[in-house]
Amino acid sequence: MSHSKLLMTVLSRLFGGVIMFALLFFLPAGTWRYWQAWMYIGILFVPMLFVLAYFMKNDPALLERRMKMREERSEQRRIIGLSALTFVLAYIIPGFDIRLGWSNMPAWISVAAGVVLFLSYLLVFRTMQVNSFLSRVIEVAESQKVVDTDVYGVVRHPMYVGMTILYIVSPVVLGSWWAVIPALAIIPIIVFRILDEEKALEQELPGYVEYKQKVRYRLIPFVW
Repeated sequence: MSHSKLLMTVLSRLFGGVIMFALLFFLPAGTWRYWQAWMYIGILFVPMLFVLAYFMKNDPALLERRMKMREERSEQRRIIGLSALTFVLAYIIPGFDIRLGWSNMPAWISVAAGVVLFLSYLLVFRTMQVNSFLSRVIEVAESQKVVDTDVYGVVRHPMYVGMTILYIVSPVVLGSWWAVIPALAIIPIIVFRILDEEKALEQELPGYVEYKQKVRYRLIPFVW
């Protein structure tokens, strides 16, 4: 993919994401005066601009891999289908919650959750810095090697750690306790994704079996 085409693809995905989240937040809320939603969009998408600019300059190949959407593994396609449902519920419920006043969450809790959201995104960014082969889909590139240092020296799937925290804390940032319930469904979904992904990595990525022996835990040190 040419540099200009990649840039256009990245920017279209970025602005498409902003529009999608705005629709999910503000339509159910029935108002633009939903400060938690504005805070969420700012925390997520403003740093994303800098991250995308960084990788456009330093590692455009990673961005190209991250633009892929089509999973070849049937098991992964089923997992993605399940995750889409939980995604919609976790992001559409907060707007109704704000409109109907179900949670009445103190502002400081949403702000504190926003800090956690930002830190989890920093973990995702660091993972992408460390592993240039971090594709959105399950695949092993021809020249790919096992990364076993930095965040990969702590757990085998640091990207999923960051994404899980980000996803679970998002409803709190948006001011809804009730939306945390569907958001928690991301945990078994991530677990199933990892188990299937590791089957592929063991078969196709040289050195991954040895890496599993070196770094024992997938998501949480001393737990799993």
